[in-house]
Amino acid sequence: MTAAGGRGPVRRRAFTQPWWGRALVSSIERIADPGRISRGRGHARAGQVISYRLAPGAVVGEVQGSQIDPFTATVTLRPLDPDVVDGLIDRVRRTPGMLGALAAGTVPAELGEVLLPQESGELDFGCTCPDPGWPCKHAAALVYLTAERLDTDPLTILTLRGLDLDAMIRGVESDGEDFAIDVDDYFGDRTTLPALPSEEFRPAPEDLNPALLRKALRGVGVEEPLVAGALRDLDDLYRILGRD
Repeated sequence: MTAAGGRGPVRRRAFTQPWWGRALVSSIERIADPGRISRGRGHARAGQVISYRLAPGAVVGEVQGSQIDPFTATVTLRPLDPDVVDGLIDRVRRTPGMLGALAAGTVPAELGEVLLPQESGELDFGCTCPDPGWPCKHAAALVYLTAERLDTDPLTILTLRGLDLDAMIRGVESDGEDFAIDVDDYFGDRTTLPALPSEEFRPAPEDLNPALLRKALRGVGVEEPLVAGALRDLDDLYRILGRD
C-alpha cells in the first residue's frame, strides 16, 4: 500500500480491540507520555479528525481544535534500517506459514517486536497547534485512528515502517539468482513477465493535501462547515465513479 486515508468516526466507539491496534497504542505509550496519548482518544471518538492519510513512514491528518481552522497533525515512524529489513525477510523465510499469512493480508504478532516502535528515535509527532507537548491531543488522536486502521488492515504497519509487501515477498522468495544473465537470451525476448498488478481504487482526494483545497475554498468566502461538507461530497463522488 502506498497511501490511504479516511475520515474520523462520528459515533462513540471502542478503539483497538484486535491485537495490532492495541499493540501500537501500548508501544507508543511506552515511548511518549501515556496521559497525553489518552487525551487524543476523545478527539478521535468525537470525529474531530476531519481527514487523514497514511503514507510510508507517516500519518497526516486535519484535526478540528479550538480554532476555526483545523490543525494539521502528523505521526511519523522511522523507516526500518536495511539490515533490520534483511533480518525480517530472513525470519519470514525461515518461519513456516508466515509468508502465506502476509500474502493473505495478515501480519503475525511475532513480528511486532520488529515492526512496532520501541524507542523515541523511531517516533515523532508534529502539529500546527500552539501546544508544545509531545504529543498534543491532535496528533494523539491520529494514533487512535491509525490503531483502528490496523485492526481492519494489519498490513498498514508495513506501510508505516516504509516496507512494500510485494518487494518483501520477492525478497523472501529470492534465492540469490534473480539477476543472473541468460547469455542465450541476452535481451530477454523469451522472458515471461509477471501480470500487471491490479490497484485498488482510491479517491483522488486521498492523494491530495486537503488543507490546500480548504484554503482555496475559504479564499472565495466559503464557510468552514460548507468546506467540510464539500470535501465529504467530493470523496463520495469519486467513490461512486470508482464503482462504475
